[in-house]
Amino acid sequence: MTYAEAVQFLYGLRLFGAKFGLENTFKLAALAGNPQNRLRFIHVAGTNGKGSTCAILESIYRAAGLRVGLFTSPHLVSFRERIQVNRQLIPEADVVRLVGELRAVNREHEATLFEFATVMALKFFAQQKCDLVIWETGLGGRLDATNIVTPLASVITNIAFDHEQWLGETLEQIAAEKAGIIKPGVPVVTAENQLAALAVIGQVARNNNSPLMRVAKPSTFNLQPSTALLGDHQKMNVALALATVEILQPQFPVAEEKALAGLLAVNWPGRLQLIQKTDGRKILLDGAHNVAGAETLRAAVEKHFTNIRPVLIFGALEDKNWSDICRTLAPLAPKILTVPVASERTADAPALAEIFHAANPAAEVAAFENLAAALNASKDEPFIVITGSLYLVGEALERLGLSPVDGGERGLNEWISPEIQQ
Repeated sequence: MTYAEAVQFLYGLRLFGAKFGLENTFKLAALAGNPQNRLRFIHVAGTNGKGSTCAILESIYRAAGLRVGLFTSPHLVSFRERIQVNRQLIPEADVVRLVGELRAVNREHEATLFEFATVMALKFFAQQKCDLVIWETGLGGRLDATNIVTPLASVITNIAFDHEQWLGETLEQIAAEKAGIIKPGVPVVTAENQLAALAVIGQVARNNNSPLMRVAKPSTFNLQPSTALLGDHQKMNVALALATVEILQPQFPVAEEKALAGLLAVNWPGRLQLIQKTDGRKILLDGAHNVAGAETLRAAVEKHFTNIRPVLIFGALEDKNWSDICRTLAPLAPKILTVPVASERTADAPALAEIFHAANPAAEVAAFENLAAALNASKDEPFIVITGSLYLVGEALERLGLSPVDGGERGLNEWISPEIQQ
């Protein structure tokens, strides 16, 4: 089997959709030898910030000398981004090997792509003898395939509206799904501050006799919550990560100078990622795919780029609350270009343009047939913000020559509406 053939097999797994429930993943993991039983995890859920928090935790523990696995989704360009050890993407040869091994035992179970990738990651991390795995949920938590592990700590970044059609229409319902990662006796760390959502998390923690720590200010480490990542919101992600590190000091001691080195070295592409071109132009990439994310992006641009207003290139998925996202971002830019996302679920670019125009009548708004055309139309602009969907950010990284790997595998992020298995 070649790498291209392995990727094609993974594409085929999308036919099984995206199912909520743990039965398939438990079965496949058992057939693979239950590699999760040989690993130690920090399990991270939340609406926004979970990827950044995972990247921060990984960087800190790697700086402390541990061998650290990192499992995240979606990927921006290459499927290999999802499974990393010490921030090295899983090699193509290992993707081929693991796909072959798991395909041989998966014939009767019809695992979804995410279930299959989850067990691939577990098997690879066990084979690589990782000291610790930073383990990000896919969607929700309670019924997410990643929830077959028992971690050393459960981390819930925050609760906001996103994926309401599957996670619930209220913050309390969404919080209950995210809090599903809480395990008996395992400490929980959260930065959530909304009382309704926090009450749900607290009740689930009490039901599991799990100590709960709410992070509302910087850590007791003698460190400023600073990082290489842009945006004030990262201060809370840093504080959350440092609080987790503190809780796990008995298992994994981390000296303050190592924690600081890790913070300063954090890298998380596509999330307020600033590209400085040699000609002085700036490009800011951010996957602000829900209203809370759009508010964070707007605040960051207004604070950090006071002397220049951007051209905004925006594309979103149809199943997102794109009208409110557009209204949130509309005041940022005097020129707004809307584009379709390379996905069957894309929102209509002219429809996006109509919302932007209504929200900011003074802006120059135009819909383009694709990202390439929008980039060409803005090639001489001093500051461009590309946002709305991580799919769009991934395409931008490819088109701008900023991806560290060739991939063309963004289509693997596509999925069919999940079946809820209670």
